[in-house]
Amino acid sequence: MLADPLYLFVFFGLFSPGPNVILLTASGARFGFKRTVPHLLGVALGVGIIAALTAYGLGALLLAYPDLTLTLKVLAALWILRMAWGLWNAKPRDIDSADAPMTFVQAILFQWVNPKIWAVALTAISAYPAGIGPLGEAVRLGTAFSGINLFVCLFWTLAGAMLAYLLEAKLAWRLFMRVMALALVVFSLMVFV
Repeated sequence: MLADPLYLFVFFGLFSPGPNVILLTASGARFGFKRTVPHLLGVALGVGIIAALTAYGLGALLLAYPDLTLTLKVLAALWILRMAWGLWNAKPRDIDSADAPMTFVQAILFQWVNPKIWAVALTAISAYPAGIGPLGEAVRLGTAFSGINLFVCLFWTLAGAMLAYLLEAKLAWRLFMRVMALALVVFSLMVFV
């Protein structure tokens, strides 16, 4: 089963920059690896849930109802813009105790409005079906997405945590966070493409 092209597609689809990669890298740099672990685990589980539901038929429902899809896109763009604003105004690592990374549940919920996850999941189920029925496809896609994304999330969170040492200067910190924020703004616009 390792020769299944689905796994390579999912890896490249999830590893490439998108909202999760940007947010986990920024969180790793801002809060450190350990504090970002709940966010990381929520992303890994959340993408698996979305992929499983897409394979089980939710993807077909979204394609059948354009108004529902438009509503999801608007919510996605607004949520991503809200996160971009937070990164734009992010303070350096010497943060106060009220500032915290995304929680496990918030990270799971974010996947519902993450356009990249929907796009990768819809493409995966249409391009790489195994012909094993809806429940089998849901399990197959859900485990592939969650398992692969766990390692993707670990990589980007660790990269962000390691990058924090290069961001000791306030100017470097501000530039990094603002580049991350602008990248999120671009993704919020790409929702409608």
